[in-house]
Amino acid sequence: MPLHLSKVAFSCASLETLQRRIERWSSNGEMRVPTRMRPKRATECIGGFLHYIVKHRIVARIEILRFEDRKDGRIDIVCSNQLEVVSPMPRRAHQGWRYLEDADAPSGDGDGSGIGDLPPRLYGKLASIALV
Repeated sequence: MPLHLSKVAFSCASLETLQRRIERWSSNGEMRVPTRMRPKRATECIGGFLHYIVKHRIVARIEILRFEDRKDGRIDIVCSNQLEVVSPMPRRAHQGWRYLEDADAPSGDGDGSGIGDLPPRLYGKLASIALV
């Protein structure tokens, strides 16, 4: 099973904002996400997913295709440009990326509960009192 990464979608107030950003940053069916450090477990991440966190919950993912070095010393996480919406999962904000084991990652299949349709603010309040 591949290893996944999670990353905060900085300055994205909604899933729609994230979708527009990915469309804007995409070229030739790929999107590049710059990062300062190459993950030590990068080979395990190829074929996994980069999960995006919006408003303290994982809401979508894109497939990691490869890692490439840049001339400026940084690393590009090269991903597919096909954003896949996932069942929302609460996650604390963090800087950069974090590893996400396959067992802890949300699936691409909706759970049928409708939780993903809740407004982010309501979802956050329900999650804070452990109701979701």
